Amino acid sequence: MSADAPPRTEAVSSPWDLTRRRFARHRLGLAAFFLLVVLYALALGCEFFAPTTRNWRNLAYSYCPPQPIHFSLRDGLYVHRMQRYDDPVTFARHYTVDERGRVPLGFLVRGEPYRLWNLVPLERHFFGVNRDALAAQGRADEAGTVFYLMGADKYGHDVYSRLIYGARISLSVGLISILITFGLGVTLGGLSGYVGGGWDNLIQRVIEIINALPQLPLWLALGAIFPAEWSPLTVYFCVTVALSLISWTGLARVVRGKILALREEDYAVAARLLGASHARVLFRHLVPGFTSHIIVTLTLGVPGMILGETVLSFLGLGLRAPIVSWGVMLQDCQNLQTVGHYPWLLSPVLFIVLTILAFNFAGDALRDAADPYSDR
Repeated sequence: MSADAPPRTEAVSSPWDLTRRRFARHRLGLAAFFLLVVLYALALGCEFFAPTTRNWRNLAYSYCPPQPIHFSLRDGLYVHRMQRYDDPVTFARHYTVDERGRVPLGFLVRGEPYRLWNLVPLERHFFGVNRDALAAQGRADEAGTVFYLMGADKYGHDVYSRLIYGARISLSVGLISILITFGLGVTLGGLSGYVGGGWDNLIQRVIEIINALPQLPLWLALGAIFPAEWSPLTVYFCVTVALSLISWTGLARVVRGKILALREEDYAVAARLLGASHARVLFRHLVPGFTSHIIVTLTLGVPGMILGETVLSFLGLGLRAPIVSWGVMLQDCQNLQTVGHYPWLLSPVLFIVLTILAFNFAGDALRDAADPYSDR
């Protein structure tokens, strides 16, 4: 190699830098990562991004069908006005579209007042009905001036707004459960692999017992022990902890295997000879050596947490109203006849599927990127 040749960047790049570069070349994984960023941004600012507040409802327009958005150069964004008709014989409720009546839409519009993060009082919403334009036209109190992007439920709640509010609960359950899983998995898995002996046998037998239990009946048993008089917030934290207590075993097995392979490496032996404590050797020298693998395992574990919350809430054993989550919203879909007449009530399923696919694609991309030298 000549003296003027530029140095190879791979020789001086850190493992994290190599992982980041490899992940950036994975288009599907990168797209999934940005989708997750959007979903979590919506969940973080759900009060602002939702067209209405969580508990807003209009019983006069229960089961109103979704209203597609239209655009014209003269009126901008708008939806057609909805007219309700109740059958006097069957009492069935029907809706017709009044194409002559237009409900103007806009960005950063005034709407129902709310408190962002329960701290900052605001009344501006990212998108919704332009009430100022309606007031200027003298149509502020006109019947049919409603906006249901994804339809309404039986109480007249805006399904789209509740989907955004439900994202905060469903997605946060996954993240908080993963944090608890990380603590249990790394601590118990590291102890099992580093100490060995009787502690290793005890921890591995506990893991085998937990893995032998069928997951769905175990979820149902855990959900059934929650007293009905508990507050929604208490149930939320208990569901999160319960999901974590039965999901840490996979990470513990991964950590144990890595510790067994690394505990006799030269740098670990040198740290012990220099007087480092066992805890320092384990958590300061061994665990950071395979952090990327831990991140991958945790990423692939989040969808299981979200599905667990959804199943428990759908069956009425997890979160309950007035908490809004995707699983709670799906409780209205237990009646197949209702789903047949009002299929838009299944829209939480679309969000759940997109979230789980995004986590799986992003996790697969991270798993490929965790070994930057695999293609050499």
